[in-house]
Amino acid sequence: MQLLLILALLSPVVDPTPGKTTEAACTFQGNFELPGFHADGDIIIGGLFPIHTRLVVPELNYTHKPAALGCQGFSSRTFRQAQTMRFAIKEINENPSLLPNITLGYKIYDLCDTHVAAVRAAFSVLNGIKEVSSMMCSGASPVKVIITSFSAIVSNTLEPFKIPLISYASTCACLSNRNNYPHFFRTVPSDYYQVKAIVQLVKHFGWTWVGGVYEDTGYGIFAFEQLSKEFKKTGVCLAYCEMIPKVYSRKRILEILDIMKKSSAKVVISFANLGQLSTLLTDYVKQNITGIQWIASEAWITASVFSSREFYPSLGGTIGFAIHRGEIPGLKDFLLQVHPSLYPDNALVKDLWSTIFGCTFQPSNTTDQSVRQLPLCTGEESLEEKYSEYTDVSSLRFSYNVYKAVYAFAHSLHNLLNCEPGKGPFDNFKCADISNIEPFQLQHYIQEVSFTMLGEQINFDNNGDTPASYDLINWQRDTDGTIRFVTVGLYDVSKGVGKELVPSSVCTESCPPGTRKGVRRGEPLCCFDCLPCADGEISNQTDSIECIQCPMDFWSNAQRTECIPKEIEYLTYDEMGVTLTVIALFGACLTIGVLAVFLHYKNTPIVRVNNSELSFFILLSLALCFLSSIAFIGEPANWSCMFRHTVFSITFSLCISCILGKTVVVLMVFKATQPGSNIMKWFGPIQQRIMISACTAVQIIFCAIWLIVIPPFPSKNTKYQSSKIILECDVGSTLAFWCVLGYIGVLACMCFVLAFLARKLPGNFNEAKYITFSMLIFCAVWIAFIPAYVSSPGKYTVAVEIFAILSSSFGLLFCIFAPKCYIILLKPEKNTKQNIMGK
Repeated sequence: MQLLLILALLSPVVDPTPGKTTEAACTFQGNFELPGFHADGDIIIGGLFPIHTRLVVPELNYTHKPAALGCQGFSSRTFRQAQTMRFAIKEINENPSLLPNITLGYKIYDLCDTHVAAVRAAFSVLNGIKEVSSMMCSGASPVKVIITSFSAIVSNTLEPFKIPLISYASTCACLSNRNNYPHFFRTVPSDYYQVKAIVQLVKHFGWTWVGGVYEDTGYGIFAFEQLSKEFKKTGVCLAYCEMIPKVYSRKRILEILDIMKKSSAKVVISFANLGQLSTLLTDYVKQNITGIQWIASEAWITASVFSSREFYPSLGGTIGFAIHRGEIPGLKDFLLQVHPSLYPDNALVKDLWSTIFGCTFQPSNTTDQSVRQLPLCTGEESLEEKYSEYTDVSSLRFSYNVYKAVYAFAHSLHNLLNCEPGKGPFDNFKCADISNIEPFQLQHYIQEVSFTMLGEQINFDNNGDTPASYDLINWQRDTDGTIRFVTVGLYDVSKGVGKELVPSSVCTESCPPGTRKGVRRGEPLCCFDCLPCADGEISNQTDSIECIQCPMDFWSNAQRTECIPKEIEYLTYDEMGVTLTVIALFGACLTIGVLAVFLHYKNTPIVRVNNSELSFFILLSLALCFLSSIAFIGEPANWSCMFRHTVFSITFSLCISCILGKTVVVLMVFKATQPGSNIMKWFGPIQQRIMISACTAVQIIFCAIWLIVIPPFPSKNTKYQSSKIILECDVGSTLAFWCVLGYIGVLACMCFVLAFLARKLPGNFNEAKYITFSMLIFCAVWIAFIPAYVSSPGKYTVAVEIFAILSSSFGLLFCIFAPKCYIILLKPEKNTKQNIMGK
């Protein structure tokens, strides 16, 4: 029957008209519009996930073509499993050492948790994307493996194609039969081991009289067949064994509950999926049945749907085995990237958004006020701000199995493509390249694959099964009345016969490295809290009493398990330092350019009237001011700390002293024009040089005393940020530092006051006006510098100081010399004695 169905779907359509040439054309017999995700690649991995839990069958009136099948009951958890497959493929494609130069793609479909949709999805994965006119259908997609939770029906459907199938959730022991399922593998343990684990658990507690309920599928039927055989060996008796019907029957559910209430067996074992069991447990809770100890299978022991507080009175204390939990670094960030704006036509993403945020993408047409109206989804909702089962990666079980399945295939494909002829476990098989991979080759390499991932060894036995390991979970009451799933033991086949079950009986689990024990007041010593080590402290062993302080130059890592060297920070050329250096060099070059202009036009009136000698001194000192800022960049050393502060203070003192001399000259020149005044003979060029030298010498003396007594020195600052070492220059003597800056401020203030007094002296080109404005900018910059310098952290303190040097230097350069350069270069007609002398 299967083969007939496949042939019917793949057969060409032939024109039956008599006498016509029957030229066949290959066409699709149907259009499978299933929701999902697609990505092209050299090799395609198929993914079939029951993202919805119910299939909506359209009306079948046989008068028109039926509508497409619909799905309801969106599962955020299963959607996360599908996204885990996409994340694993993305990781592999970005990994240069695994399948280099090969891109994996995927075709992921929603199964709707039904066999009908599973068969449709399986064929959709195999179909190509093109229609061609030929006797044989072609263009099939290069699907080499399928990852799914539905196994039996999909495996049977794909049997003629011999495509390997890796299941992440199918636990039925029947699937280990290699005669019936020759191409089947799984990353989830077989129920063969779970049954043995439950038998050991029942034996551990001494229970001999138990009941059972199971679903009407191979999963439940095979589990209880094996359970009955094992119980007979250990002397445990089954009081009853009831089957939950596939099709919901209220009458049958009530019959099962009535049997449970009347039975004297107070322990009930359940092998059923969440979908079928939820109807039974909902009525079980409504009838307020208590006093029964449930033993749950892996299918529902960690189902959050039963964690609300109304379930605790009836289901509290439930115990069972869960698939071993794993961690997938980086998965949560990937999950948070899913957004409707990135997938505007994807129905699954819209269903996710609607489920989490309780909104809709389609406005309702009903006017009935009694019907609850959902708000429209805006797309501005944030997955990061709202908790959901989709983004909860704290307990990855089936998602971790999906992750392992993708990597198992990738490693198998990598081994196949890199095999050496005549070597390895399959000497009779030819090695393959990307264009001629046969399914049987891949199957053999999947069978033999063995690798370590996240500390776990991944491999398959001869039946396609993976080593069995379970967490023993107990449902306990949380502080808010809800149910929390607590791991109380472990079942691990690798421990050896009779030692697989390891129950945990402790008040508090051992504190891992990175934490310390914290005593609970009023409780025994066995009960304690695990407190994370503080910043800068570590513990590198379990159950540490105290955390160890890291040495001065070390800091704790994120896990608080080891001390690592602190990050060293200072203003480097790799960051903003290169920008500041370029600005400083530009300023110095611009100043030299102005100096060159003045030298070239030194005999013109505008240069001569402004005391060319002092102008040359100012420009030279300004160039040195620009260059002095470069000394502040780079790793501090003894010489650089002393050099940067002294050069800065002396060059600025020289510059301001020259401007002060120029201001005095301007003031004295106009005083000398008064009748009988001979003041200029007391303030000629020699006196000007003496004044400038004296003012600069005072600063040199200050700096000499500073360098002799308590010079600046490099220091390691950890006060601002404990996790970093900020290399900076300590000024040594704070008093000397502020005296040096204060002296420059005194010179600037004197210059400003004198220039302000001379601002209204007659003349078309009043030098005092520009000096006044330049000193105003200079003082404003350095007044603003003081609070910025004190409050700036780390390397930004140095950046603020450089910025103040450059800003004040540019202010002096432009305010004093820009007007002169404007006249010299652009308005030469004004560069005359008559125009400059004016009045």
